[in-house]
Amino acid sequence: MSAPASLPELPVTFRPTRTRLVLLTVGVAVAVCLSATGLLLSRLSPGEKVSFVFTGLLFLSVLVLLSRPKVVADAEGVTVVNVASKRSLAWAEVVRVNLRPGDPWVLLDLSDGTSLAAMGIQPGIAKAQAINDARALRALVEQHGTGHGPKR
Repeated sequence: MSAPASLPELPVTFRPTRTRLVLLTVGVAVAVCLSATGLLLSRLSPGEKVSFVFTGLLFLSVLVLLSRPKVVADAEGVTVVNVASKRSLAWAEVVRVNLRPGDPWVLLDLSDGTSLAAMGIQPGIAKAQAINDARALRALVEQHGTGHGPKR
């Protein structure tokens, strides 16, 4: 990946916008349909009606959780928010940004020798956007990281 023409201004948030839009739209639609169905069926008991509404809200909450991933870059470093975790990293901790063909999301190689999935940049629905975001994050890491290119 080559560096983008200009670096984004910090702070910048990378997230799979189209995927998030699809997940939230489907979640709301299913929750509304299940709730309306449960409330409009006159043969259902009150407990059954509540179970329809509860199921719709449960489905929506799972999709909201799946739409949570993002990567936030600011002056101090990078914060990676995945489905069930959040981790803040100083710029010097991020050695490399990887997005290889077939990868489901960006992987960050860290200075301690481990890798961290950054699910906020994923090529699922919007491959070109994910590639541009990965390039921008890589350029930011090269600019702000220790010993990985020019620093300000």
